[in-house]
Amino acid sequence: MKTTKYIKNSIDRFPKGYVFTCGDFIEKVKSKEALVKALNRLATSGKIVKLAKGKYYKPDQSPFGELPPNQHQVVKDLLESGGKLVGYLTGLSIYNTLDLTTQVSSTIQIGRNEIRSSFKRGRYTISFVKQKNIITKENIPLFQLLDALRFIKKIPDSSIKNSCKTLQNLISGLSEKEQETTVRLSMKYQPYTRALLGAMLCDIGRNEVTEKLKKSLNPLTSYTIPGISEILLSASRWSIK
Repeated sequence: MKTTKYIKNSIDRFPKGYVFTCGDFIEKVKSKEALVKALNRLATSGKIVKLAKGKYYKPDQSPFGELPPNQHQVVKDLLESGGKLVGYLTGLSIYNTLDLTTQVSSTIQIGRNEIRSSFKRGRYTISFVKQKNIITKENIPLFQLLDALRFIKKIPDSSIKNSCKTLQNLISGLSEKEQETTVRLSMKYQPYTRALLGAMLCDIGRNEVTEKLKKSLNPLTSYTIPGISEILLSASRWSIK
């Protein structure tokens, strides 16, 4: 089978919005130069779209035009390496899905142990958030909540008070075991993140899991998070003003 025909047949089997690279074909196509030329011709014809250098996707159409691939597809090579999980979507990438904002950002934020400088990939800016805990699939939803607490002052198109209410509801909906795990993971976050988590847990009646949080904080330090004291009754006990 000729190179171009093989590539076309393979692309036909890809789901729409799937991001692929030369690596998806290299086992069957020995000439990388021929492969790149064939992919670029298909991009020029509109059968596929070039996302960035060496990255393409099969476009999907809606009544309003072409749909971009989902954010996970755009950065999946930055989330896994050698079959191992090394990153997760967080921050601006997931605020919309957590109902913290109605905005859909053109910045994709990734939590990783090892971070790098921001860069552009197609229409997106890719940036990184340092995660000091070991990243596991089970803990990703908890990391996302803790990251939102960490950046609560920077959530776009939302007041701190509204963000606080939403996050407290999400934390309240966790199982007791998940709440305990969240406390453990928060030990590697900033003090004001731990204080905010502690106040939320106290307000929902989980005082018994906050002792570790309280001991981790300097009793002489206070944290300024405007509007929080209007939402969290326990804010002052956690030196939040």
